Amino acid sequence: MSPTHHRLRKGATAMAAAALVAAPLALAQVPAAAAEARVANPYAGATQYVNPYWSDSVEAAATRADGDLAAKMQAISGEPTAVWMDRISAIEGNADGPGLRFHLDEALAQKDAGVPIVFNLVIYDLPGRDCYALASNGELPATDAGLVRYKNEYIDPIVDILDDPKYDSLRIAATIEPDSLPNLITNISTPDCQQSAPYYRAGVKYALDELYTVGNVYSYIDAAHAGWLGWPSNSGPAAKLFADVVRSTNAGFASVTGFVTNTANSTPLVEPFLEDIQIGGTPIRSSSFYEWNADFDETDWTAHLYDLLVAEGFPASIGMLIDTSRNGWGGDARPTAVSTSTNYNTYVNESRVDKRIHRGAWCNPAGAGIGERPQATPSGYPESHLHAFVWVKPPGESDGASTDIPNDQGKRFDRMCDPTFVSPKLSNQLTGALGGAPLAGQWFDAQFEMLVENAYPVIEGGGTTPGDVTAPTAPTGLTAGTATATSVPLSWTASTDAVGVTGYTIYRNGVQVGTSTSTSFTATGLSPATTYSFTVTARDAAGNVSTPSAARSVTTAAGQTDLPPSTPTGLTAGTTTASTVPLSWNASTDDVGVAGYVVLRNGTQVGTPTGTSFTDTGLTAGTTYSYTVRAKDTAGNLSAASAAVSATTTTVVVPPPGSCTVAYSANGWGSGFTGTVKVTNTSTSTVNGWSLAFTFPSGQTITNSWSGQFTQTGANVTVTGLSWNANLAPGGSAEVGFNASHSGTNGVPAVFTLNGQACTVA
Repeated sequence: MSPTHHRLRKGATAMAAAALVAAPLALAQVPAAAAEARVANPYAGATQYVNPYWSDSVEAAATRADGDLAAKMQAISGEPTAVWMDRISAIEGNADGPGLRFHLDEALAQKDAGVPIVFNLVIYDLPGRDCYALASNGELPATDAGLVRYKNEYIDPIVDILDDPKYDSLRIAATIEPDSLPNLITNISTPDCQQSAPYYRAGVKYALDELYTVGNVYSYIDAAHAGWLGWPSNSGPAAKLFADVVRSTNAGFASVTGFVTNTANSTPLVEPFLEDIQIGGTPIRSSSFYEWNADFDETDWTAHLYDLLVAEGFPASIGMLIDTSRNGWGGDARPTAVSTSTNYNTYVNESRVDKRIHRGAWCNPAGAGIGERPQATPSGYPESHLHAFVWVKPPGESDGASTDIPNDQGKRFDRMCDPTFVSPKLSNQLTGALGGAPLAGQWFDAQFEMLVENAYPVIEGGGTTPGDVTAPTAPTGLTAGTATATSVPLSWTASTDAVGVTGYTIYRNGVQVGTSTSTSFTATGLSPATTYSFTVTARDAAGNVSTPSAARSVTTAAGQTDLPPSTPTGLTAGTTTASTVPLSWNASTDDVGVAGYVVLRNGTQVGTPTGTSFTDTGLTAGTTYSYTVRAKDTAGNLSAASAAVSATTTTVVVPPPGSCTVAYSANGWGSGFTGTVKVTNTSTSTVNGWSLAFTFPSGQTITNSWSGQFTQTGANVTVTGLSWNANLAPGGSAEVGFNASHSGTNGVPAVFTLNGQACTVA
């Protein structure tokens, strides 16, 4: 593919790049064509970038350690970790490390011919960053001026670098602004978060818009962790907020590949000895540790979140990343069996692998360990729709200083990082943080030693456990089944060991690609007509690792990459609303596999679903649109366009006067409150494309909302329905909500109008 089709930046006069479709496409909605077609999961079949700057820190720590610990450190020095752009100076490089171009150039040097490589990047410099905690406060204020700097001095330079054609062959996986949007769900009552809220929304939107135009950037929005958003009162509003922000982008849902959870946190991947059962008639989710949150671990949370997001309109193709860099919780304190206690609190405390004093203890938690090593498409958790385990937070980098340390980065002293502090946020318990910690993001030797010692799974190559010195036998009989163009099924003969074999690790060309607790594994995401070498090691319950099996070379089947998919047929428009058109069509076929579809409205791309349906939104009432669909295969080829179908949105219905009622309620705290508005159509006709307007009387300002699209100008507010509630049938209702701040008395709006007609206030 030509390296010249890149996004138009300031002052550019190039033609719109987009060989995706024959008709001209809207530039703001179409990413530039990269060296490879976009894929559903960028991690599948790819290696990940190993940051040499982090590796050097690990090797240096190993020189200060002894024996087995040093060997374990060296064994993980080649693991991939993310590169954090935590302030403007990080783009070019500063005292904390080299700049973005250095890392991208290193990634190119690490890339093997014919094998994709993922570069993990963290976007982390919003105005008013980390509005609730202090340890990672940023350099930009939550002001209009701060937002301008965020766009012009931070996002734009990053995107300009990523857009360099020399980096077309990299897959950039961007973690978008850790902790930002989750803070708007749980901490909006604090003044700092109220001040930051509009800048978080605007900043995340801008970042998604600009990164999407590069073409080979895959954005994953941070979605906190199970112990933060798992409760239904948090998870539902969070999914709605995520959907609202993503819908506001130029490309809509196409601008996001998925979500990343547990960033820089230590919530376990799995609680192996806990299920949500009852002890003595009491559900264990009611224990003092879980506080009625049924999401005990990150596989629970990602599965829960996925279902909520799809219900909010996200495509079923979205995937999840889990940061496993510090959630291993191994070591001597790790339980080996479920508790036999009949007291539900004791049962939980004796069974859980998470040994924090409280799930809200986030800063340098004592006892934590390194978790699963980075790997693509981890098996065993189908409901979580996992794209990969990743190390977003490089192990060994501090969460925050345990004492006040002056600095020029905007970072402040947070008592949650002070091991001597009894925190009311943690049920009046000590924080459990490690002492002697430096500023957030700086190397913390004592923490790294602890993480390595407590790693689970135990770090391979780090020696043996005293008393269990015999490693398992090497797996034998490694055999490959019938290979397809993109996958190879593998099987082998079980290993033996005196303390019990707990699992196997599979390597492709010397790089770990998966684990298995059985004697079979299917390697996926491979390239057609390519030869790969596979080996397998066994691990026992003591953490001992066998020598590798004999290698098995396998060549994948040839795949025809020069033939386009068949043309989609049967394109049909369903029942329209004033602002939406639902579309469906018959699946296409292709010899290398259909990867998805491109939907065009009046010749302009509006969506890239992976399934055979799509709902076009944000349309104008009473307008006729023409749609076509093209299929895309895994090699990036596009089919011819389907036969066109026309669809006309319904006309907005203006109800007669007095034919609607509105119920308004508000629950407040300090200067903040949550408002709920329920509008009911009391007429005998359906109100299509409803729009409700009202005026705040007392200086109220909306900070975030759900179930409707809110706009506010001064005191005047307008809310319209979303795709799923845009029409009000006779007797039908729509309920929308928002969080807001106020000055003075929190007065109630007196007049509401539905499509211009006054409603009765209930």
